[in-house]
Amino acid sequence: MYSKTLFAGWGDMDFNAHMKNTAFLDRAADVRMLFFAENGFPMAEFARLRIGPVIMKDEIEYRREIGLLEEFIVTLACAGQAPDGSRFLLRNEICRPDGTLCARVTSAGGWLDLAARKLVTPPPALLAAIASLPKTGDFAALPSSVNKNP
Repeated sequence: MYSKTLFAGWGDMDFNAHMKNTAFLDRAADVRMLFFAENGFPMAEFARLRIGPVIMKDEIEYRREIGLLEEFIVTLACAGQAPDGSRFLLRNEICRPDGTLCARVTSAGGWLDLAARKLVTPPPALLAAIASLPKTGDFAALPSSVNKNP
């Protein structure tokens, strides 16, 4: 399982003194980008290839609060993918160190050609990196955003 241990900072807090909703989304995105960077796709490589991940929908389920300076673990798994890799569902679970689930973020996205501004299939090495992620129990095959006749 891919995971990173993080801490809730001052800027992550809301009026109720717990981690705000946008902080959960930011940390999910940070862990996704760390995964890509550690698997051969840092920002410079995405810029060179003129593609990038684009998120079209995020869904957050909240379970428990996270307070200021509390440590938490963010995992990353694949919840769905098109056979050609043009679309994906990535899932982050945000847990306390004892395993208590605090939030689950499911993000639907694809690979954006930065020049053409449309979805494309990822290069084979990027497809392989995503394939290395564990699949969730509810993993779903998605339709392609590129090939309308699979």
